[in-house]
Amino acid sequence: MKRKLVLFLTYLLVSIGLLTAQISRVTGVVKSADDGEPIIGATILVEGTSIGTVTDMDGKFEITNLPSSA
Repeated sequence: MKRKLVLFLTYLLVSIGLLTAQISRVTGVVKSADDGEPIIGATILVEGTSIGTVTDMDGKFEITNLPSSA
């Protein structure tokens, strides 16, 4: 019984690791080329998809649950 439990937990942890390895997160800051100030409300889109976001008050953005194939 103990061996089955250990094997089950091992498979569970490995499968969770494989699932999370295929999803990534992208973060960044959008700044003006002229004066280096952050750009508020800039639209960020992943090319070839409909995944996107908008920068915050500091010009920062974060895109989560991005498939590794995108």
